Amino acid sequence: QVQLVESGGGLVQTGGSLRLSCAASGRTFSNYNMGWFRQAPGKEREFVAAINTNGGRTGYADSVKGRFTISRDNAKNTVYLQMNSLKPEDTAVYYCAADYAGIASRVYTTGSRYAYWGQGTQVTVSS
Repeated sequence: QVQLVESGGGLVQTGGSLRLSCAASGRTFSNYNMGWFRQAPGKEREFVAAINTNGGRTGYADSVKGRFTISRDNAKNTVYLQMNSLKPEDTAVYYCAADYAGIASRVYTTGSRYAYWGQGTQVTVSS
């Protein structure tokens, strides 16, 4: 199985930027489709962004399109989430997730698709 560790969260003002990183270990990272999800207090977990195994395909929630960018570096076993123009409603714990692709290199937006999850990193956007 693959282990995931997120980093890069913190406190930022409205309009600011953060870059989250998710470092993977344990298996061949390039075999995994990756996703970012978030969960705010009192709310259900929601999809943020996803990327396929080679980075050629990406997908985003409507709420973050044009502001967030997902990318990956398979040589570094890391997936990133660049977050710009942050808003208070982006405040949440952000989780990265991994899905073993096999022959299906795809973008998945459903959390149940992902078998492996990190511990999360807190992002707080102050108004």
